[in-house]
Amino acid sequence: MSRETSQRSREYLTIAQSLLRAVQTMTDRAIASQLKALADDYERRAEKASRADAAKAIARPAANGEHE
Repeated sequence: MSRETSQRSREYLTIAQSLLRAVQTMTDRAIASQLKALADDYERRAEKASRADAAKAIARPAANGEHE
């Protein structure tokens, strides 16, 4: 499961980076602003997925210790 979360985090970051590259070439400021907001959202999603992955990694050994 942690591999899926890590992969998801990387995918979110890749999308955010692609959007930010598109923003740099935009001449329409309104569209560029919307794409920037979308990129920011994907960066937040990546951070959230990364934190969830870390929490699961910490919880997993604790749960295994309780069952022994």
